[in-house]
Amino acid sequence: MNGGVFAICIGIGTAIGVAVGTATGNIGLWLSLGVAIGAGLGVSLGVTTAGQNNNDDKKTDSTGKDG
Repeated sequence: MNGGVFAICIGIGTAIGVAVGTATGNIGLWLSLGVAIGAGLGVSLGVTTAGQNNNDDKKTDSTGKDG
């Protein structure tokens, strides 16, 4: 699902970049900044959520030994 988070962040960054670029009259600058910020945010959120899913890699029983 991390690819989905990444794509959503790039989409939101692109939309914000287009909106700000249209308002300021410099769409080239703001579109590229929106994509870059969205990609950075997507990578950051992807790394954050990836660490939460790794808890099930090692199962132990009630004695603490590997199962």
